[in-house]
Amino acid sequence: MLPDVFRADSGARSLIQAKSDAQAVLTWLAEHADRPATLAVYRREAERLILWLADRQQTLSRLKREDVLDYRRFLASPYPAERWIGPSRPRSHPDWKPFSRPLSPASVEHSLTVLGALFAYLNDAGYLGGNPFKLLRRRGARQASQEVERFLDADCWRHVQDALSGMPRGSAREVRHAERARWLFTLLYLTGARRAEVAAARTCDLSRRNGNWWWQVTGKGGVSARIPLSDELMEALARYRLSLGLPQQPAADDETPLVCRIGGKGQAMPLSDKAIYLVCKEIFSRAEASAPRDEMRASLRAASTHWLRHTAASHQLEAGIPLLMVSQNLRHASIQTTRRYLHSEEDARHEANRRHKLKRDC
Repeated sequence: MLPDVFRADSGARSLIQAKSDAQAVLTWLAEHADRPATLAVYRREAERLILWLADRQQTLSRLKREDVLDYRRFLASPYPAERWIGPSRPRSHPDWKPFSRPLSPASVEHSLTVLGALFAYLNDAGYLGGNPFKLLRRRGARQASQEVERFLDADCWRHVQDALSGMPRGSAREVRHAERARWLFTLLYLTGARRAEVAAARTCDLSRRNGNWWWQVTGKGGVSARIPLSDELMEALARYRLSLGLPQQPAADDETPLVCRIGGKGQAMPLSDKAIYLVCKEIFSRAEASAPRDEMRASLRAASTHWLRHTAASHQLEAGIPLLMVSQNLRHASIQTTRRYLHSEEDARHEANRRHKLKRDC
């Protein structure tokens, strides 16, 4: 539960009934109840802030710009570490911690964006009278130019596939883990899906139309779309379902998660988006350990699930799939976003520049 200790200075014109910060946050979270993946992310970010404020004996209404800057630094390096950072555990575990590691710069920015949305909502509701997150200087353009480099080239991707093929299979559990990891990487790479979308997916989200398989997914911003599923991906799904003891062909009413936990009793349970991240990091670490070059090791060390989305876009474009189709597959709001992954254009420009030589007088 969210801590509910310090009362907020709520005004009489408030449009919500909340009498405390925790109640106000829960009201905001309730607005996203129809999007479980988004709700989980928003709850995590709000809870971290509320816990941090409680530790400082502050309320949302007294948060100033300087506090937001302090919080930015805190997210990048929670202190004291032993109090805030610990192994990934269920929220109900007595040794649960808000963080499993310090946040990366991109994750810090995402957290602040989420909290800015929280403050905007509570301002509109009349519960708060200002939004210090709006004052933050954004670094969007620079980040966008850096983000497109977060992909695996062909050699690196082949090395990841080798790591997946070489996973241990000495026990039944290891076999299930290896089959799940192989399926997870296939799904993320061939669809370019976000890990939260994978975590929320059920087999009944797949349907067949005119002989083709589609995945109905609700993505960022609650936007619903259909992702085409290739024959290769459906063959990989059949193999994964067979490893679970399920029929290879998915049924329309099958509620089985698209990616399942290992060792669950009774009904199959979905793998959380955090667990998906950790499984992928494990495979990247395996690949890094045997990578032949420093550059490859550096890429694999930094790689995460979102790199697979970027890799999917880059490799689809390199394979000659039209830019518009790749943009539709990844559900980009603008085709210019997809164009950033068209590395072949940069390669061609570099080659053309190489042919331009200094002219010399005869």
